[in-house]
Amino acid sequence: MNSNHLVSAIISVYNGEHYLAKAIESAFAQTYRPIEVIVVDDGSTDKSADIARSYKGIQYIYQSNQGVAVARNAGLNAAQGEFIAFLDADDIWVPNKLRIQVEYLFEHPAVGYTVGRIQNFNYPGNDSSSQVKESSLEKEQAGLITMVARKTVFEQVGGFDPSYRIGSDFEWVVRAKDAGISMVILPEILLHRRIHDSNLSHQTQARYASLLRMFKESIDRKDQISDRE
Repeated sequence: MNSNHLVSAIISVYNGEHYLAKAIESAFAQTYRPIEVIVVDDGSTDKSADIARSYKGIQYIYQSNQGVAVARNAGLNAAQGEFIAFLDADDIWVPNKLRIQVEYLFEHPAVGYTVGRIQNFNYPGNDSSSQVKESSLEKEQAGLITMVARKTVFEQVGGFDPSYRIGSDFEWVVRAKDAGISMVILPEILLHRRIHDSNLSHQTQARYASLLRMFKESIDRKDQISDRE
């Protein structure tokens, strides 16, 4: 594989001063090169901006607080890479993550994007012990937050829908599926997901409402295609 193909690593952060540094360092520790690291600050009021700016080679973007979908879209608009990867500020990439996924995409040109498996780990001081047990820390789970995609896929499908405050990544996957984009789940653990109080607020009712809306919109898109045919 010719390794002259740039990967844009987009890190979205909102008040992530306690763990942002580890996320950035895991991006720079990748065995794949070349990469560009873009940190999109979604209106943080803590020291996230200072932490991001302390790293050489970071492209830092600030926006007022508008949600993760808008932050990721800002990163997409700034990205120069042939491949796009996303990293949440409280997660950590394994060192060979990008190499594994980019190599797979090179070897399988019909595949638009890949995801891998995640390993949860408990954040020190987290007091949500019962919820941590429910999250099955020892299980390996496939996760959309591990996505690496060709930039051309976003040109075809579009970015993330800001009207989804919850589940914008899954809504994008539904649109990509409807557009006929092929994806593959790889067997390797590619990301360590930090479990803490903030990401354990499930907001179950809102998630169900978002899922229902996604599926309705998907049905409407398919109906429109059928009508045109």
